[in-house]
Amino acid sequence: MKIVVIILAATFLFPLTVLSLPANYYSYGKDHMVIGSVETYSVKENESLIEIARRFDLGYNEITDANPGIDPFVPGKDTSIIVPMSWVLPDVEPRKGIVINIPEMRLYYFLNQGKEMVVKTFPIGIGDEGFDTPEGTFKVIQKIVSPVWHVPASIRKERPELPKEVPPGPENPLGSHALRLSLGDVLIHGTNRPFAVGRRVTHGCIRMYPEDIPMLYSIVPRGLSVTIVRQPVKVGMSDAKVYIEVHRNDFGKEFNYLNEAVRILTKKGLINEVSTEKLYRAVEEKQGLPVEISP
Repeated sequence: MKIVVIILAATFLFPLTVLSLPANYYSYGKDHMVIGSVETYSVKENESLIEIARRFDLGYNEITDANPGIDPFVPGKDTSIIVPMSWVLPDVEPRKGIVINIPEMRLYYFLNQGKEMVVKTFPIGIGDEGFDTPEGTFKVIQKIVSPVWHVPASIRKERPELPKEVPPGPENPLGSHALRLSLGDVLIHGTNRPFAVGRRVTHGCIRMYPEDIPMLYSIVPRGLSVTIVRQPVKVGMSDAKVYIEVHRNDFGKEFNYLNEAVRILTKKGLINEVSTEKLYRAVEEKQGLPVEISP
């Protein structure tokens, strides 16, 4: 029954492809704002969705939202799952530097390779309730290898057994590298708890997989702009078709997804280019991946 549900949901997605490891560099353009592809995978014995997500550089939220009704810890051998390695690019102009979209828990790094515009993307963990990752535009002001964790007073209040400083090593939650932003103590950093990527777990910082942070660190210059936005609904064109991507906006506020979708489609001049039925279904399902809504 699980597989039937997945197949039905997939009819509104990109054509499903045979699974391959991600390169996570993607080209894009004005009329090509949807990157990657939605793929399928057959679960191996004793595999969890958490392990599969990390293997394909996805967060916990992405793999579970794309596969509703499947146990993330014991999905079952040979269960066919969706691997959502496709994204509508955030609606930010100009597209430059790092862009972080809080609801989808994903980081995008926009850069140029000659005349080609490319984007590199990574899953992240973000601030927990009461410690929300702040929105706004900031800069990378410091790059740190083997960072020392200066334990914030708010965390020591919760866990008084912690020392004031934690040196580099396996017990350090900042991981191997960190990028300090021009915003108090907010960092983009690694983690010693990779299962926390794709979850709301931090005190405002942005966590990355241990294998991802060195890669980002190596290509990000000091002074790079970092724009943090909250876009639960994204809309983009690809191959003359309209796609929508809807993420759960679980941040303690009432949110009308349909109204937001209509607002964005109207702003982009696409409101008459979509199927109402497909739009309603995509908004209702909130699977966190691009869904084609053209008539």
